[in-house]
Amino acid sequence: MKSGRLAFAMLGGALMWPAAGANANTVLNVNAWVPPAHLLVADITMPFCKDMESATQGRVKCNLLPKAVVAAPQTLDAVKDGLADLSFIVHGYTPGRFVATDVAEFPFLADTSEVNSVAYQRVHTKLLAKQDEHKGVRVMGVFTHGPGQIYNTKHAVNSLKDLEGLKIRVGGGLVNDVAKALGTVPMLKPAPEAYELLSQGVADGLFFPKESVLSFKLVPLLKHVTWVPGGLYNVTFALIMNEAKWKSISAADQAAIEKLSGEALAVRAGKAWDAVDTKAVQAVTDAKIPTVTANPQFIAEIKTKTAPLEQAWYDKVKAKGGDGPAMLSALRSEIATLSKK
Repeated sequence: MKSGRLAFAMLGGALMWPAAGANANTVLNVNAWVPPAHLLVADITMPFCKDMESATQGRVKCNLLPKAVVAAPQTLDAVKDGLADLSFIVHGYTPGRFVATDVAEFPFLADTSEVNSVAYQRVHTKLLAKQDEHKGVRVMGVFTHGPGQIYNTKHAVNSLKDLEGLKIRVGGGLVNDVAKALGTVPMLKPAPEAYELLSQGVADGLFFPKESVLSFKLVPLLKHVTWVPGGLYNVTFALIMNEAKWKSISAADQAAIEKLSGEALAVRAGKAWDAVDTKAVQAVTDAKIPTVTANPQFIAEIKTKTAPLEQAWYDKVKAKGGDGPAMLSALRSEIATLSKK
C-alpha cells in the first residue's frame, strides 16, 4: 500500500509540473545606462514593458535594475551573456562592430525621429537583419533619435569655418566621420558624460539631438545653437533581449510581444523622441540662448564634405556581403513615403 500511495503521489506531482511551468512568470531584468527619467527608459523601455506585461496577462514582467550592469559600450555582450535580459544599445558605441546600421545615420534623412525610425525598422526587417550584426541576442526593434543638431560654448556656427578645430562630443558611429569631415575634433564619449565634458571645458560643443540638451540638463551650459533642417546626423538604437530568456517565453506570449515589437516599437520610440525634442526647443527658447538655422549655403557645404562618406560606407557594407546602395535607397524611399502622410 505504501508503494502504491508513493507512486500515486509521484504521478500527481508529475501531472502538476507542466501546469506550474505554464503559469510561471518570466521576469526580465532591464538594464539602463541613462537616468530612469530619460526618455529611453521612462517613455520607451518601461512603457514597452508595461504593455508586454498586459499583453501576456502578467506572465512576462520587467524589473528595472538600480544601476547599469556594465558601461554603455559593453551592453550587447552583457545581454548576450545574461547579465541583463533586456536593454537598449547604441550601435555607434562599439566602432567596427556594426556597419549596416549606419544606413539611418546619414545627414539630411528625415525631419522627425518617428519617420526615420519607422523607415529604419522597415529596412532593417527587409535587408539589414540578414547581415546578422546583432548575433547572440534577440532584436525587439530598432529606432533613431531625432535629427542631430550643433551646440557649443564658443561662438555662433554659421559655416564650416566656424566649426574648424572645435572639440565636439559625439556618440560614435557615422557621426564620428561626419564630425571629422566638417573639420572638428570629435570626442567619442557616452551621452551621460556630456555635462561634465562641457562644464569642465574638455569639449567645446556637442552634436546632439534636440532632446538631449534637456535630458542631460545642458541648457545652462550652452552659449550657441545651430538648428540643422533634416538633421546633421542620426544615432541608431536597438532594444535587445537575451536569447535564452526569449526562448523561455511561451509561443503564445512571444506572439503577443511581437505585436509590440518591430514597427510598433519604432513608432513608440519615434513619437517619444519627437515629443521631448519639442520641449527641448522651447527650453532653449526660454533660456534665450542665441540660435541660428543653417542656411542653404551652409547646408550645401555640409553635403559637399559628407558626400564621400556614402561611398566609403558602401565599400564597408560590400566587404561584409551587403548591398549598401540598395539599403540607403530603400531607406530614403520609405522616408519619402512616410513624410507624405
